Amino acid sequence: MYLNKKTVSDSAKWQQAGVTGIAYDYEQFVKTNIETPQWVHFGIGNIFRAFVASLAQNLLNEKQSTVGIAAVEVHDEEVLEKVYVPHDNLSLLVIMNGDGSLEKHIIGSISESLFGDPSNQQDWARLQYIFTSPSLQLASFTITEKGYAVYDFSGSFTADVQHDLVYGLTAPKSMMGKLAALMYARFKAGAFPISLVSMDNWARNGEKLQRAFDTICNSWAERHLVEPEFLRYIRDPQTVAFPWTMIDKITPRPSRSVEQQLLALGIEGNEVYCTQKDTHIAAFVNAEKPQYLVIEDDFPNGRPPLEKAGVIFTDRDTVEKVDKMKVCTCLNPLMTTLAVFGCTMGYTLMADEMKNPYLNKLVRKIGYDEGLPVVTDPKVICPKDFIDEAVNVRLTNIYMPDTPQRVATDTSQKVARFGETIKSYLKSETLDPLDLVYIPLAIAGWCRYLMAVDDAGNSFSLSTDPLMEELQKNISYLKLGDSDSVGENLHPILSNTEIFGLDLYEAGLGKRIEAMVGELIAGPGAIANTLERYLH
Repeated sequence: MYLNKKTVSDSAKWQQAGVTGIAYDYEQFVKTNIETPQWVHFGIGNIFRAFVASLAQNLLNEKQSTVGIAAVEVHDEEVLEKVYVPHDNLSLLVIMNGDGSLEKHIIGSISESLFGDPSNQQDWARLQYIFTSPSLQLASFTITEKGYAVYDFSGSFTADVQHDLVYGLTAPKSMMGKLAALMYARFKAGAFPISLVSMDNWARNGEKLQRAFDTICNSWAERHLVEPEFLRYIRDPQTVAFPWTMIDKITPRPSRSVEQQLLALGIEGNEVYCTQKDTHIAAFVNAEKPQYLVIEDDFPNGRPPLEKAGVIFTDRDTVEKVDKMKVCTCLNPLMTTLAVFGCTMGYTLMADEMKNPYLNKLVRKIGYDEGLPVVTDPKVICPKDFIDEAVNVRLTNIYMPDTPQRVATDTSQKVARFGETIKSYLKSETLDPLDLVYIPLAIAGWCRYLMAVDDAGNSFSLSTDPLMEELQKNISYLKLGDSDSVGENLHPILSNTEIFGLDLYEAGLGKRIEAMVGELIAGPGAIANTLERYLH
């Protein structure tokens, strides 16, 4: 049995295989959404299918909505070629429960898939049509932090953005340049209202999307490439909104174990691929069951009734509290900590790290002892309960094939989460950042990770990172077995406000982190010994 538009309506066969099928006319659904697009999403990886598209799917099955999603890939066209096109944009969501059982659901909420680049003229023309349609209510994004990048390590415009400042209206290269070009087309077609919704996993994501997007548009206006009215259009919250969101669901790379289990059920075509751009993808996506999505309710052109699928709609202040709770304190910093230490200590499964008493204690110290005191209770989700679920259920699920190597991707874009907690200490009247021990240790662990040498002294491959080349220039001076080699070499990194959101030396922690790195590079076995010293 091969999932595509010809087989998707055979509910009996899918039910026999233990798969929840679709409960609507699929062909009519596709036709309606192509004629009248309402939702377009950029970044069509695992979190998109496992969570965002799943929400739309639930509404479709329950007859609560008819809205589908136009899915746009902006980085790796091979994802479309290998997975989306062969299966007519259909896929399987496999929930991996802590008891080892699997829940399987067809995701049929994707009405079409496109490559979002002018090099594909047909798809780019279709995207322009979507953006000029008055019916379009929202464009959402899971493009990771690097998708919003406008500046490089030195604070200059990236090469792609420099190109887009001149040629972006007709041939944009950067993600923000592409969005600006599409929004300009929407402005020219009638200045229709829309919400641009970042669902990426970082603090104030809506604000950061707006700032990066506005940077491109403002530069075009200064160069007289667009009318001043265009700026007024995108800056008017009554026409273009940038809701803040908090999203949370662990969606690791597709597991070959799941692939084999699906094949044993007679479900074919689920081979796991690694593309030339190192994207790990399959026609199925595996994920944990817990999930959270909190969205600022700001949609000037309307929206699907996602609250009926479990999404929490609220005000911006509450979203920010929830976001800081999760992204800066209660989950993401814990995962980043496990990722960098896991890579240097030879782990290949996040759940196995939680069996290490010192790593387990470290993430608990960061979450409960150092993070929780500065968390403001958002009321819609309890912070302590959130950490409890993270350390006792989510991170310990041995059936989740999540690896420290995956989580370590783009870590330079994630360590600002530690910076947010440090800033909260600096603002506090009762807390002192100099009392922090375990967050500085995690930052030191990241610096140690960047050496690409494990605790036994063997080289390993670092996960991809947009700042890797710049970071390596400073890290290359550090030598395993020579604590004195730290010297002043970490200063450009630890003082970089673009990375941490503040200067760690000005916060009083730079020298402490340097000393910790010295301990971690003292020789083979130093990482394990250092963790034991701090966490015995």
